[in-house]
Amino acid sequence: MEKEAAKKRIEELSEKLDRWNYEYYVLDNPSVEDAEYDRVMAELILLENEYPEFRYKTSPSQRVGGAVLDSFEKIPHRRLMLSLGNAFNEEDIRDFDRKIRMALHKSEVTYMGEVKIDGLGISLLYNEGVLQHCVTRGDGNVGEDVTSNIITIHSIPLKVKETRPFEVRGEVYMPKASLAKLNREREEKGEPLFANARNAAAGSVRQLDSSIAAKRGLEGFWYYLVNAREIGEHIHSESLDYLDELGFRTNHERRVLHGVEEVLAYIKEYTEKRESLPYDIDGLVFKVDDIDSYDILGYTAKTPKWAIAYKFPPLEVTTKLKDIFLTVGRTGRITPNAVLEPVRVQGSLVQRATLNNEDFIREKGLMIGDTVVLRKAADVIPEVVRPVKEKRDGSEVPFIMSETCPECGHELTKVQGLHYCLNRDCPSRKIEAIIHYGSRDAMDIEGMGDKVVEELFGEGFIKDIPDVYELYNHAARIQELDGWGDKAISNLLTSIENSKTRSLEKLIFGLGIKEIGLKTAKTLARRFKTLDDLAATPVEELVKIDDIGEIMARNIASYFADDHHKELIERLRAQGVNFTYLGTDTIDTSSYFYGKTVVLTGTLSRYGRSELTEILEGIGAKVSGSVSKKTDCVIAGAEAGSKLDKAQALGIKIMDEEELLTHLSNLRG
Repeated sequence: MEKEAAKKRIEELSEKLDRWNYEYYVLDNPSVEDAEYDRVMAELILLENEYPEFRYKTSPSQRVGGAVLDSFEKIPHRRLMLSLGNAFNEEDIRDFDRKIRMALHKSEVTYMGEVKIDGLGISLLYNEGVLQHCVTRGDGNVGEDVTSNIITIHSIPLKVKETRPFEVRGEVYMPKASLAKLNREREEKGEPLFANARNAAAGSVRQLDSSIAAKRGLEGFWYYLVNAREIGEHIHSESLDYLDELGFRTNHERRVLHGVEEVLAYIKEYTEKRESLPYDIDGLVFKVDDIDSYDILGYTAKTPKWAIAYKFPPLEVTTKLKDIFLTVGRTGRITPNAVLEPVRVQGSLVQRATLNNEDFIREKGLMIGDTVVLRKAADVIPEVVRPVKEKRDGSEVPFIMSETCPECGHELTKVQGLHYCLNRDCPSRKIEAIIHYGSRDAMDIEGMGDKVVEELFGEGFIKDIPDVYELYNHAARIQELDGWGDKAISNLLTSIENSKTRSLEKLIFGLGIKEIGLKTAKTLARRFKTLDDLAATPVEELVKIDDIGEIMARNIASYFADDHHKELIERLRAQGVNFTYLGTDTIDTSSYFYGKTVVLTGTLSRYGRSELTEILEGIGAKVSGSVSKKTDCVIAGAEAGSKLDKAQALGIKIMDEEELLTHLSNLRG
């Protein structure tokens, strides 16, 4: 076939497949049989392989996946991807409506009501009618380019008739049917099941091999044309209709609502209807329909004032409390856990739930064998609410707290309502301590998760944290275990070796000092610079440090005074573990920010929120999340909201981005 003829045929086939994809995936009204679709796709792929110069990134053939990446590129959002404020009841909704009406000087406001898909937020960027990038929310300022995975979703148009640059945001999700199919396949392969559709969708989108994402049955709904006014759309509901015209899959459960009473009726309808939908929703979203009003209504630091998310009350189900077992944490704390008859709660199969402590069980009046009410706290954590006492038949038995550790048999000690195993040689305590040491926020040893640590501990290869650095001595014996090949061992040993170079704050957190979290570990690392200096500091000096209370100070001092911990630290030193702070910041006590409490609000063009926080803390500032009389300075970017208002009312210094950059530039010299 001549080149020009091949090019023309490729364009014809692509146009057919695009049209058929739209009919099948968006309209749910296919016009051809699967066999005909497959035949045309096969012909297209054959021609593109023969004439690769005509294989464009917008070709339907690119939806099958196959791209394998080393990592995802970071892409700044042109406009901040904000979160939504939350409403939990009728009072919150009426308050939202009242504020909108007051700001707009209207007696009634028209809203768009939409279901809130429980998925992963994605932004699609188009230019010259062609999809350019698909970007995750990330931290709202910067996301990851996951285009190779997102274009495997057939309902997303790769080409549109709108040639002006525009951005569409929406939610990529996994339908309930796709999750059920995927979990059946994983169960057959002996792989762990996905707990819910959101986790499955997020995991699929972040696969470096797009062929995996292509097989997961993902879908997407698109709910926001970001630059609507720039292309002539001034009403939100009409902008969604325009997205329909362009070929996007929008959710038609949406409805234009006139006034708050219609909003409340919509809530009632979908609270009852949510379980019947073929996808998970975790709430509803209400937006002012008049886009031109958005400038008047404005934004807070994190949320638009013209929209709100109504969160459904936790869905309660009943199941059987079959048993209660105890687990031991790295500090020795004993936690009772419920063994439940498996039950699905808001998309997740739940079989276990923490019961916190003995007092929690007694106050709830729980008995083994009870029918219990279960829900997800904050839509995430399974929580046993109460027993259904009227369903008791006399077979239930009370829970009796053990007096000894379930792992080592050591006598338990009760402190302020909590039980502890104080035996430092308790296997569970040691395993949990090693797992914590290797975790991402600590020494970040990839491949050293719970099951690996448990296996290596059980085989006798590691008994304490420093043993991790001697695993290379056991490489040959580890290879004899099931599932351990040369590459797996090599990768683990490489990651262990790399962990020796982590900065001091990672080590401090990894040691697992009681009450010392990652933020406090960073404070200590910046303050003392070396582990030895920290270890030598008495309690009375530690309490002088901001955010270090007396209990924390005593925990730090007692940790380093303990002979066992001294030996552990010396073993780590002998293995070459870094004991020094590696941050690039050098605290200049003459800088403007040194010792000041700073609050960030609004959007800055040069820095993301987390990046600027890191910089400011590194030069001696304390970054706070709220404005008070103790605040020294508020750094205000675009769309600054209530924090700026409060700072102005209190007479606190307001600094814009230009002044901030001047101070930072002077600091760098």
